[in-house]
Amino acid sequence: MGNQIRVLLADDHRMMREGIRAILEREPDIEVVGEAADGREAVRLATKLCPDVVVMDVSMPLLNGIEATRRIRRDCPEVRVLVLTVHDSQEYVTQLLTAGANGYLVKRAGGQELLRAIHTVARGEVFLYPPIATVVVQDYVQRLQAGGRIAEPHKLTSREREVLQLIAEGYTNREIAELLHLSIKTVQSHRSKIMRKLGLHDRGELIKYAIQHRIIQL
Repeated sequence: MGNQIRVLLADDHRMMREGIRAILEREPDIEVVGEAADGREAVRLATKLCPDVVVMDVSMPLLNGIEATRRIRRDCPEVRVLVLTVHDSQEYVTQLLTAGANGYLVKRAGGQELLRAIHTVARGEVFLYPPIATVVVQDYVQRLQAGGRIAEPHKLTSREREVLQLIAEGYTNREIAELLHLSIKTVQSHRSKIMRKLGLHDRGELIKYAIQHRIIQL
C-alpha cells in the first residue's frame, strides 16, 4: 500500500455513497477509486481496481454483501473489506466475519469512527465497533456452551447462493441466465439443486428461506 489508502465504496443507496465520499475526500491520505451499486459490481471493481479497502454494505441487489465479501476475499486476498451496515445482529456479524470481513462498523457511528476503521483495516488489523465486539464475544461464549461446535458449512455453493438471491428478488430463469452468462438449462439445474438441498417445494418457500437467512431484505 502506498501513501494513500485507495477505497472502493459499495452501497446500493447513492445518497449514502455520496455522503461517505464527502467524508473521505476531506482526508489527504484517502482516495475513493470507485463506487458500486450492487454486490456483483463490487466484486468486479475490486478485482479490476485492487483497492486497499472496500467499504461494503450488506443489503444489496444481485449479490448481497456477505457473498460479495466472500468472493473478494477469495479472489483478492490483499483487499481488505470493511462492512458498514445498519445491521448489528449476531447472525450478520458471524456470517460476515466468517466470509472474511476485516472490520465491522454500523452506520449510526460517526465520520471519525469510519476514518479510524478504514485506517485500522488498511494496516492489516481487525476493526470491530465496540457493540459489535460484544456480539462476537457472546457468539464465542454460546459456542463454548454448546461444546465448541462450529456451525455446519452452508449447504449451497457460491453460485447456488447467487441464483437463490436472484430468484428471490423476482428474476426469471431467462433473466438470471442473461445476468450470469449461463444457459437457461443450467439455471434450471441450479434451481432444482437449491430446492432439493434445502427441502423446499416452491418459489414461495424459497423466498421465505431467503428472508429468514438474510439473503434478501424486505
